[in-house]
Amino acid sequence: MIARVEEPDGRNIRIWVRSAAMDGATFPVDIQRPADTTQPRPTLYLLNGAGGGVDDASWQLRTNVLDFLSDKNVNVVQPVGGQFSYYTDWINYDPVLGPNKWKTYLTEELPPLIDAALGTNQVNAIAGLSMAGTSVLALSIAKPELYRSVASYSGCAQTSDPIGEAFVQMTVERGGGTIANMWGPPGSPLWAANDPLVHADKLRGVNLFVSSGSGLPGPHDTLDGPFQIKPGVSQWADQLVVGGAIEAGIRMCSVNLQNRLNQLGIPATFDFTLTGTHSWGYWQDAFVASWPVLAKGLYS
Repeated sequence: MIARVEEPDGRNIRIWVRSAAMDGATFPVDIQRPADTTQPRPTLYLLNGAGGGVDDASWQLRTNVLDFLSDKNVNVVQPVGGQFSYYTDWINYDPVLGPNKWKTYLTEELPPLIDAALGTNQVNAIAGLSMAGTSVLALSIAKPELYRSVASYSGCAQTSDPIGEAFVQMTVERGGGTIANMWGPPGSPLWAANDPLVHADKLRGVNLFVSSGSGLPGPHDTLDGPFQIKPGVSQWADQLVVGGAIEAGIRMCSVNLQNRLNQLGIPATFDFTLTGTHSWGYWQDAFVASWPVLAKGLYS
């Protein structure tokens, strides 16, 4: 249920949604209304990365994506929360991260509330970066009729092989979570059950966009540039070295997904850039590049 609404202007709304699946916890959702609201419009769900949008690393604060979408006839819905959760349903309560039933929240609880509150046409797309780049693929597989288009930016599509397990474990433990509380210890059946690469056949019929950089420094990797989260040489070096290594690993995941979809005869758009680290400037570029794919599902 919607517990509270704030509407600072005629275009932007923040609602608080109470989740029965997560023990009645309440989570904010930021909404940008369409340019024209005279008729029902589609909805784009925009997921943040590992921080879940509760930190300053969010689409809203780090990119101009909302400005880009401001003249589009689409409801832009940004759920806040779910940090370090992979937006999945955890098998156990976590002492640090709390209850996590994000798959249920995002696919069962939130969409009907959004459709009713905004008077949408019930056509949806979903996009996400980094951790959420994995999640948007898994959510589409879990609820295949819900999203007509899916865009994954710098997300590792596999979760049940050593590379995928390492990415998931690194992310969850960075947030203080206990990995066994999510899908059980690595190697447990739920790791494969939630692996988009394993279940790639269920992506058939979705307008799909997948992007990743090479890990090599590119035009957005400048000292104290507009996409550097914190100023200073150490943060810049972290973006180059750590962000470069992460993105190089994700490129391997993305190529594996491309090969698997090709084997299955499932069309998808892959955007593999020659440079690019795991950072916001490239995700902004990737979103713009993905818009025709997202729009195809939203408006067809």
